[in-house]
Amino acid sequence: MANPYVSMSRRGALLGAVALGACSGNTGGSASPTTLHAAVAGDWRQPADRARDAWRHPEASLAFWGVRPGQTVIEFWPGAGWYTDILAPFLAATGGRLYAADLEPSDADARAMIEAYRRKLAEKPKLYGKVEITAFGPNSGPVAPAGSADVVLFLRNLHNWMAAGLAEKAFSDAYAALKPGGVLGVEEHRADPAATPDVTAANGYVPQDYVIQLAKEAGFTLAGASEINANPKDTKDHPFGVWTLPPVRRSSPRGQPDDPHFDHAKYDLIGESDRMTLKFVKPEAPRA
Repeated sequence: MANPYVSMSRRGALLGAVALGACSGNTGGSASPTTLHAAVAGDWRQPADRARDAWRHPEASLAFWGVRPGQTVIEFWPGAGWYTDILAPFLAATGGRLYAADLEPSDADARAMIEAYRRKLAEKPKLYGKVEITAFGPNSGPVAPAGSADVVLFLRNLHNWMAAGLAEKAFSDAYAALKPGGVLGVEEHRADPAATPDVTAANGYVPQDYVIQLAKEAGFTLAGASEINANPKDTKDHPFGVWTLPPVRRSSPRGQPDDPHFDHAKYDLIGESDRMTLKFVKPEAPRA
């Protein structure tokens, strides 16, 4: 059975991106980026990934979440490693540590993604350092030792977790792994405020107030919201959900062949989705 919380198009894109990375001529073996700016500018990153910086604003986003040299950071569901390519070299060069809470190996597709991610890291050990790979899913245990992390990152996955009934577990697991005063950073496709969460999540979008509610129920305090990754052109009413937009550019229902006659032009003009960028903090004092 296919993994219920990772779309076929996303699986293909992620595995393709990892395969592209394996063929890259950039070894990155001598890289030692001690600043976020240097990590984002690294020539080991794929050109297609760097082209998305204009939409994802990685340097500004990571700075907003307070990622600093020498920290312990947990990235939930790293996929092909778009953010890993920035975080792992930066943390390795500054004495920090990255945990990758990857998919549980529940089926062949998930296992293939996990193995591709592991190979990517193993091919450039000097660049990535030692990334600790754990798991997040329905039956997973702790994503990292309790109270060990400075920052946890949820990067455009909440809609998947809502569809799989994992959203509350994600926040709970993040809370357990963070130090008191630690930060949970969230980037997610943003639904209209009046939207029904379960309905819009099927299209890849989540209301911002609902994310804040989930975080508060888990014990977090909202510390800030940024419009770094906002896109007012995104009308959020696309025929194939958020996946109609770049970079996926879906042109038919999931699991069906692409429609060669689909008009991508107007969706390409929108660009990538409108996204919330939120910062939550685990309180210093334990919950009563």
